[in-house]
Amino acid sequence: MTTLFVVIIALLAVALAAAGIRIAQLRAKFQHRGTLGRWPIPRVHPSEIDPVFEPTPMGPSRETEVAFISGLNVPGGVSDAETWVLSTLAKKSKRIFELGTCTGKTTYLLAKNCPEDGEVVTITLDPNEAASGAYAAGDDAHDRRAAARESAYATFYYTGTDAKPKIRQLFGDSKQFDESPYANSFDLIFIDGSHAESYVESDSRKALKMVRPGGLILWHDYRGPRRAKGVFRALNRLAKELPLKHIDGTTLVCYRRPK
Repeated sequence: MTTLFVVIIALLAVALAAAGIRIAQLRAKFQHRGTLGRWPIPRVHPSEIDPVFEPTPMGPSRETEVAFISGLNVPGGVSDAETWVLSTLAKKSKRIFELGTCTGKTTYLLAKNCPEDGEVVTITLDPNEAASGAYAAGDDAHDRRAAARESAYATFYYTGTDAKPKIRQLFGDSKQFDESPYANSFDLIFIDGSHAESYVESDSRKALKMVRPGGLILWHDYRGPRRAKGVFRALNRLAKELPLKHIDGTTLVCYRRPK
């Protein structure tokens, strides 16, 4: 009798654990879709961003073949899926602007994949000024430290490569950057600079002025309310003004400016 009781209790414990895991999975799924009001930006298949991502019966089309290097062990890097999305979009983007160079690995791949006459302009803090920044009172201290850590590079992944002639490196604080000479001129803009809320807000407003009609803006690190909180809050607020989309399988959020 005692043995049977122990077996029953053990089976009940396993069943409850499995149910708990399933409930957690469903809760995360619904939160991600915004059902519980936690992830307001809707998630979409990449093909809703650009038809080039429309899958074939055997998977991605050959139109999405790109020059590629894994993001494994890259400081501040993007995932392999995100790299593929960005590199595919770069293939049809003659002018690209990147906010947040970090190691320059993404910069390098954007340049490798963009047209032969393409240009990638990228901005990062000068390493000597990496600890500074025009932060607002509500900006998270973790985001400040991360921005300083990822702005420590004076040479980059693309240095000395055949992609370098396509790249124009800018140094400076993106909040102090004057975007007016670049108005309406970029096909693709990638925002992956400081994750502090006030910087995401500032970078977004400048990108909206620089992207051309029909062009795309992509933001990195839309990770939910517990990670990269500044990105999450700033983009959720912006989504009340613009039809932002969260690309499935990534932490990328996208906006296409109407033509």
